[in-house]
Order: sequence, then structure tokens, then C-alpha cells
Amino acid sequence: MSVSDARWPAVVGHEWAIDILVGALARCRLAHAYLLTGPAHIGKTTLARAFAQALLCGPEPCLECRACQLIAKDGHPDVRLIEPALSGSGRTETLRIEQIRSLQRELALSPYEGRWRVAILSRFHQASLGAANALLKTLEEPPERVMIVLTADSADLLLPTIVSRCQCLSLRPVPPERVEAALLLRWNAAEDQARQLAHLSGGRLGLAVRLLSSPRLLDQRREWLDGLEGLLHQDRTARFSYAERLSRLKKGTVVQDVLELWLGWWRDVMLIAGSGADPSAESAVITNVDRADRIRMAAQRYGLDGAAAAVQAIRQTLWQLEHNANTRLAVEVLMLGLPSDPSRATLPTA
Repeated sequence: MSVSDARWPAVVGHEWAIDILVGALARCRLAHAYLLTGPAHIGKTTLARAFAQALLCGPEPCLECRACQLIAKDGHPDVRLIEPALSGSGRTETLRIEQIRSLQRELALSPYEGRWRVAILSRFHQASLGAANALLKTLEEPPERVMIVLTADSADLLLPTIVSRCQCLSLRPVPPERVEAALLLRWNAAEDQARQLAHLSGGRLGLAVRLLSSPRLLDQRREWLDGLEGLLHQDRTARFSYAERLSRLKKGTVVQDVLELWLGWWRDVMLIAGSGADPSAESAVITNVDRADRIRMAAQRYGLDGAAAAVQAIRQTLWQLEHNANTRLAVEVLMLGLPSDPSRATLPTA
């Protein structure tokens, strides 16, 4: 099996998006701005870098020339990667208006080495309102030979006026077998490890690589899923106590990472509850393959309606956090929305 597209070998999967961008390059019909959306670690920034390589090297980047190598290292003078920065409190990450104004001064200049200046604005859903409005002016009157690429978890998290001025490409999870092959061939993972991480990542290669390179993340994952399963046996007082500890994590984005993990667990429960899947085939369809037995039990206990309600409650909480809701209050409301089991267990440690 081919790990990546031969045209853009740095990218695993997303061939349809490559088709669109390569076709636009060939016809000289490029948009002046693109918006790449999809879950965290699905490959949005990797695709944006490959697009920059195609603009400065050629439609099929060689990966060996000076331009390709500098772009891969985020060191090319004509390609700027901008990411949200930690706030003064160190709890949240925000893309600030000062970063956009600095970028605008750069984009007003002619390209230093190549034919284009490329700006990649990562996780633009974390931009402040001032930053978003400042960029809007550039999108309305883009300088010549400037390409702007935004990445975001969802277009719904951005101002409609921003979205309307970009061509949107919504990336989808990569098939697990492709992720597994990439882990084996590019990162030299063991076969069993690659197979497990391909499923745990939910088709997000970036997450699979993170889990492979940092075993501590797997330990954290286990802790947070144990926490979720324990909470289902707790009363309201215990749940609120857990919510308080969760809201005190050093970085606000960690809370969202935990909720994304919980969301994947409940999606697995919903999948088994709704499909009546053969238990022997569960590992082929669910993300959390190492918890298949517990997920099957939860599907029997809470059913499709209970799992769907939990998914909706977590999605709503994530939306609120993306829109700067009070973390503790949002998580406490979520605790009321999670299903309950009549039995009792020891409160998990946050």
C-alpha cells in the first residue's frame, strides 16, 4: 500500500484535497486564501506546508531543494507560520492582533526568494476578535503574490465573513490502515504498536505520531478515560468536585483535549449501541480498541439514546469553551448531562 500521494509525499492521505490544489495550480486559478478544517492533529498544517512547497518549488515538490527543506523546518523567509501564543496567565492560547499586524507588514513586501509569500495561520479558531477583524482587511484586499492559509477545527468557529473569503477544504480522518502503514514505514513503529495507535488516533496521523513519541500521553489517556468511566458511577456532589479539579488544569486547552478524548469514547459506545456490531468485529470499527469490553458494557447499559445525549453534551461544552465560556461552569453543566449508573465507585483522580 502506498503511504502517501506521490505528488506531495510529505502528506499521508487527503488525496482529494491535493487534487483540488494541484488542479488550481495547473490552471492558474488559485484562490487568494484557503481554509483547512478538521479535528486536531489530522494533518492540516502538514498539508499547508506541502502547499507552500508546491507554490515555491513546483506542483510536485521535490523535498530536496532549498525551498522545500526550509519550508519543512519553518525556516523559509517567504513562508510564515503563525500559531496562537499563551496568554499572560498561561492558561489559554490566543492568536493576538499584534501577531496579525506584524504579519501584514511582512505581506506588504515583495517575496524575498520565491514567487510567493505564504502565511499559514494555525488554529485560527483561537484568534481574538481583534485579530480576526484585522485579518479580514487583508482578505478583502489581498496583496499580489500572497497566499494565506488558515487552519481551524471547524469553519463554524470562525466569523462568517472570514469563511466567505476563503476556499474551504474540510479534511477527513485517514483510514487506519494508512496510518498504520505510515507508522511502520516512516516512524519504525512495531507492528502491534502501529496497529493499536492507528485505531486510537481515530485516523489522525499527527496524534498517532504524538502517542508513539511520548508514552506519557498514553498514560494520561488511560487516566482520563478511567476518570470518565468512574464518573458514571458518581453522584452530583462527587462530579462537581471532579469538575473543579479538571477546571484547574494549568492550560485551558488541556481540558478540551480531555473532552475530545471523552467524545471519542462515547462515539464508540454510540456506534456499538446503534449498529449491534458483532463483538468480535468491534476492534475494526471503534477507536478505543483497548477498551472494547468496557465500551460494549456501556452500550448495553446506556443504549443509543444515552450515548447520543452524552455526545451532544460534550460537543456543546467544547463549543462553549471555544467561545471563552467559564471553564468550571461549563464542565459542571456537562457533569449534569452525562448518564448515571445506580452503582457506586471510588472517585477517579484528576
